[in-house]
Amino acid sequence: MTEALDAQSAFSGTREVDERYRLDEAALDAWLSVHVAGYAGPLTIRQFKGGQSNPTYELTTPGRTYVLRRKPPGTLLASAHAVDREFTVISALYAQGFPVARPHALCTDEGVIGSIFYVMDKVEGRVFWDLKLPGLAPAERRAIYEAQTDTLAALHAFDPAAIGLSDYGKPGNYFARQVGRWTKQYRASEIEPVPAMDRLIAFLPDSLPPEGPTRIVHGDFRLDNMILAPDAAEVRAVLDWELSTLGDPMADFSYMLIAWVIPASLRNGLAGADLKALGIPAVEETVERYAAKTGTAAPPNLDWLFAYNLFRLAAICQGIAGRVRDGTAASAHAKTMAAQVGPLSDAAWSFARKAGA
Repeated sequence: MTEALDAQSAFSGTREVDERYRLDEAALDAWLSVHVAGYAGPLTIRQFKGGQSNPTYELTTPGRTYVLRRKPPGTLLASAHAVDREFTVISALYAQGFPVARPHALCTDEGVIGSIFYVMDKVEGRVFWDLKLPGLAPAERRAIYEAQTDTLAALHAFDPAAIGLSDYGKPGNYFARQVGRWTKQYRASEIEPVPAMDRLIAFLPDSLPPEGPTRIVHGDFRLDNMILAPDAAEVRAVLDWELSTLGDPMADFSYMLIAWVIPASLRNGLAGADLKALGIPAVEETVERYAAKTGTAAPPNLDWLFAYNLFRLAAICQGIAGRVRDGTAASAHAKTMAAQVGPLSDAAWSFARKAGA
């Protein structure tokens, strides 16, 4: 990170809508009146502070509050910002009782507000942006981390075909396709050479792990993408399904675990923190809990999985850097995110070395 950041205050709540992302309120109101059952204006719109990728808005009416997620306007990377896919997966999961916001309607007509979007209920509760959970008791922290693990295990219990998502992604070769995808997106956003990324791009495709079962993969499963109940360690909604697909559940689980190996000096890092004093389960405890909940063995190749996930994170941050360059980044903190490409790729390469590179 290039600057200290109070994540809880920086990313929590809403603000005035960024001038670049203003909506045609009259057109939106008319669309909502037709497509969202029970909708009745007048409408007040604010933009959420959090979120790097898809601009997200709070829509307040006298009777209800909704959330709108849209593709950002402008030139975008192919396959990025797929809010239509988000709508598909949360619709399927909501029908199964999995904790997601209730989806209302998808608009694929870019003429309404300038890009496609969908509308869902706003779920009230707590979002924790600082993984060390300041201000909570150790027992509360442990319960929240256990609820996070249990929620991911519940997601990975679904057979995609049984809930109507058999065509939500391609079967097989998940890690090979993901390494290829993020390499392509990294190259499309590359601004200057990053040696560690070049080494990872050479190493990862030649060292792929054995394939696991095909499950729904969230793609960005972490604590600050969940809404918890106001007064309990209960996950009310998992957010931000933009990167979701069908794939190997170990990708999701190991992505959640990289929080434990990212330095505590970074916003999403726990490495170096006194986990016992904080009450946060150790990575080994989390592996054991997930394995017990899913009935699977602990992954034997965590070093490779960490290298892959840190590489993927670095590629995502490079994409944000590209959007900063192109003027389409949705967050005021995008430049800070972009500055993490180097540190993340260096960390990824250190795990690649442990994995045999």
